[in-house]
Amino acid sequence: MDKNIQKYLAFIKTVEYGSFTKAAERLNYSQSGISRMIGDLEAEWKMVLLERGRSGVRLTSEGLKILPYAKSVVNEYQRLQTQIDELHGLQSGLIRIGTFSSVATHWLPNMIKAFQKEYPNIDYELLLGDYTEIEGWIMEGRVDCGFLRLPTLPELDTFFLEQDKLLVILPENHPLAGCDRFPVHALGEDPFMLLEKGAKAEISEIFERYRITPNVQFTTWDDYAIMSMVESGLGISILPELILQRIPYQIVVKELDVPAYRKIVFAMKDKESAPLVVKRFFDYLPYRTHEKT
Repeated sequence: MDKNIQKYLAFIKTVEYGSFTKAAERLNYSQSGISRMIGDLEAEWKMVLLERGRSGVRLTSEGLKILPYAKSVVNEYQRLQTQIDELHGLQSGLIRIGTFSSVATHWLPNMIKAFQKEYPNIDYELLLGDYTEIEGWIMEGRVDCGFLRLPTLPELDTFFLEQDKLLVILPENHPLAGCDRFPVHALGEDPFMLLEKGAKAEISEIFERYRITPNVQFTTWDDYAIMSMVESGLGISILPELILQRIPYQIVVKELDVPAYRKIVFAMKDKESAPLVVKRFFDYLPYRTHEKT
């Protein structure tokens, strides 16, 4: 990689992780090497990009203005490398994918395994986030593609994959553990463990649609923390069916007595101009739940 690009990437990752040490771990450099590269940029540009402190680093006003341009240069360099890889017939390359935990756990391993049989030298970078973060990463070019739920930004090219049920999870000793379907209006009667981060998610939409005021006592974006809380009898929750596969927790799973689901899509900024390696990966979406035979 070009030395200047390495410096820009060191700057970007240090901002992203808020630490020279964490950026060094991610980029396979020493902490002093990352610090030196950013120092070189500051000397070259005659400005201070980062304020150093005991709690980490943060952008100066000058660094805040420079950061989007550094990201743009790195993204364009990666596009250049992708084009070169395409001319060499996909002998190497990188796919950057934005995803949420259930897809990363239950779909991507099979997809990547099938893809690797044909393209063994391709590398992967997975970024885990919520729907809003993934949309932003796709739009700014931080990732090449990603998994989202509908509705999403109209500017994106999206491809429907699956309708994923939203299911209620209960402690085993819950009074409604033996019911056929969980009544939606009973959602407001127990302490509720809310799976949500940042922008409003599908669970809050259920509450609004049926005019339910939940007794939210715990909010997180970690599916497994929710399951553990419910197993311990601290409340109930709603999780997508996809994440409830092969779980180690002693909990009861019930369908609601009203339709509740999320529509999962695969998204790109523009399929026509996407790198060839991403277009090839797109062809392997059917292998998300089983191996190629």
